[in-house]
Amino acid sequence: MLTRKQHQLLVFINKRLEETGVSPSFDEMKEALGLKSKSGIHRLITGLEEREFIRRLPHRARALEVLRLPDDVSVPAQKFAPRVIQGGASRRPDAARDEKQSIQLPLLGRIAAGTPIEALSDPSRFIGVPGDLIGSGEYYCLEVDGDSMVDAGILDGDTVVIERAESADNGAIVVALVEGQEVTLKRLRKRHNSIALEPANANYETRIFGPDQVEVQGKLVGLVRSY
Repeated sequence: MLTRKQHQLLVFINKRLEETGVSPSFDEMKEALGLKSKSGIHRLITGLEEREFIRRLPHRARALEVLRLPDDVSVPAQKFAPRVIQGGASRRPDAARDEKQSIQLPLLGRIAAGTPIEALSDPSRFIGVPGDLIGSGEYYCLEVDGDSMVDAGILDGDTVVIERAESADNGAIVVALVEGQEVTLKRLRKRHNSIALEPANANYETRIFGPDQVEVQGKLVGLVRSY
């Protein structure tokens, strides 16, 4: 049995997907339901998942499938099918086979303020990730500590898969070492002679630095979430 808000959110998401093929943003969901914060949307999505109306897809940020609709929602025969929300195309038929061919990557610790990545060079354990998630570069994993990137689908406790890199495109989510002391996971914005590290949570402020104050140490390629 769904709550009124859960029912409204599920119907709203499905209606938008049927109309445009693109899921609504968290801001649009919040506005449609008349909520004051995005945290309420996260709680509703979690409740829908627990009741098996939606499913989060692994290794994709903010990726959900709509598995079914409430009994009181009429759906034309052979029209409704599970949709991916903020996750691109539906899973390939051979996805399950690919995921079984996992590669062990070192888990270097938690990505938390004040801890340079070099201090985490000895892996505490290893994490298995799908082979098709990574390429020919060097990769490692970090556990996320905090909620500053929730609107990018990166939650507290998630394990992010990082490709070692010294540079990244504008707008990429990166592991950045700030002033040689603090490591953080943020979106990189290059602005003239400055670098902005942008959170994905309205409760946090964007921080601006000089180009010599920020060192890119890796870029996000995926995440692993356990339930």
